[in-house]
Amino acid sequence: MAHLTPLFINGQPKNSGRVFDVFNPASGSVVGTSANASSEDCQEAVAAAVKAFETWEKSTIAERRSILLKAADLAASDAYKQKVIEAIQTETAASDAWSLFDWRVTSNLLRTSAGFLGELKGAILPSAFPDTKVEVHRRALGVVFSIAPWNAPIVLSLRAVLLPILCGNTVVLKSSEYTPRTQAIVFELLHEAGLPRGVLNYISVSREDAPARTSELIAHPAIRKITFTGSDRVGRIIASEAGKNLKPCVLELGGKAPVIVLDDANVAAAAQGIVTGGFSHSGQVCMSSERVIVQAGIAPLLIDSIIILCKGLEGNIGPLFTEGSAENVINMTKEAVENGAELLLGDLNRERAVVQPHLLKLPFKGSDTGKGLRAWEKESFGPVLVFVVINTVNEAVELANASDYSLTAGVWSSDVYAAQQVAARVRAGMVSVLFFVYQQALDLDSLLSIQDLLISMVRRFIQNLLQVHEDWGSYQNFNLIITILTIADVEEVLATEGLTWTPSLISGWL
Repeated sequence: MAHLTPLFINGQPKNSGRVFDVFNPASGSVVGTSANASSEDCQEAVAAAVKAFETWEKSTIAERRSILLKAADLAASDAYKQKVIEAIQTETAASDAWSLFDWRVTSNLLRTSAGFLGELKGAILPSAFPDTKVEVHRRALGVVFSIAPWNAPIVLSLRAVLLPILCGNTVVLKSSEYTPRTQAIVFELLHEAGLPRGVLNYISVSREDAPARTSELIAHPAIRKITFTGSDRVGRIIASEAGKNLKPCVLELGGKAPVIVLDDANVAAAAQGIVTGGFSHSGQVCMSSERVIVQAGIAPLLIDSIIILCKGLEGNIGPLFTEGSAENVINMTKEAVENGAELLLGDLNRERAVVQPHLLKLPFKGSDTGKGLRAWEKESFGPVLVFVVINTVNEAVELANASDYSLTAGVWSSDVYAAQQVAARVRAGMVSVLFFVYQQALDLDSLLSIQDLLISMVRRFIQNLLQVHEDWGSYQNFNLIITILTIADVEEVLATEGLTWTPSLISGWL
């Protein structure tokens, strides 16, 4: 029997009988059902939040901190680890590594958020009037309506609710229709940790009913602020509805992250960072590397290296969240090829919701580079990288900033100070220097099987080199791979080919 996820209103599960199906994107099969909140359910959730606000606003900092720290301990337990990973993989078909990532950061996020309570302080200021002073107090707003996405369903749901709750607000959390079971775990976790009834209310709504329910909630007089993470298309609608009702909103609407690679960069490190950044969770991350802007001197080796790594991902990459998303990625890529982009890797096809890695290269045309091409200008939310080769740092910065998005970016160089200077010129909320954010959050070997992948690449190049000894391009790539592997790894591969490690065999390769 398919798992049924109820609503959670005023601390109690509720299912009024209206449900919708939840599908696994890999198999296409129904893996669960979820309660479909009616207009009355939404009104009830807001009413519960309003009632809870009367007492939660007066709760002490110690009480709030205690709940979050207990939730952090619970989240770190094997029971929650298993629950989170199973739910994420069932609903999104995410890899082991990505599911583990979403669980792994949960406890740390809760502990870090608990530390923010120290920021709930006011100020005493001088007054323009004699014998008086001005006191500034930070007060909770009331009920916050939070909408969290499916791609990192635990951590992004927590991010949507923790700070509002810490500040004394109460929350109505709306899940994605793709991951109701997973996102309901956030309610279960905080409820088990002792969060009072009504402080957090959880609703799920079918895709068909979501626009109407969302508009109703935004317009509700008791809703004081809206938070939303998702696409820019839906974000515009949310902002418009909030504007009609003169309500503030906090929006995080994806990215088209540029990565600048300078001529002196460590190719192996940059290639791994870019592939990890571009293809984690099949590219379905708002911070995904999408535009690679590389100086001409290092471009051939970097591009070859990334092609090698991506070929190892073929057949091992997970599905996108819907077939419609996969079709959009393919159409975006086809449009680029039809308009002059060079297809470096990929077959311009999909198998159900699965799209294999696609690599494109655009000609540099100054400010007109990629103009009008969705593959360059719009978030793909899929496994696609677009390369542009430039000559100067100024050209790289100009291209990096030629975007409507400004969430994240990256810079690779062996000169950390030069990289920092370039990073300071890139207009992005976060710029990673010689680093990609998931390199610490994920086990790279587990995510991309880098070691096994590189060993297979050594085997492939040895076989090629035995046939074509004059292919200097293969020698260069083999040199790159050996710099990442240990000698023992290479000896193991050579042994499988009936060869032994000797200086003469690798003369000129290192």
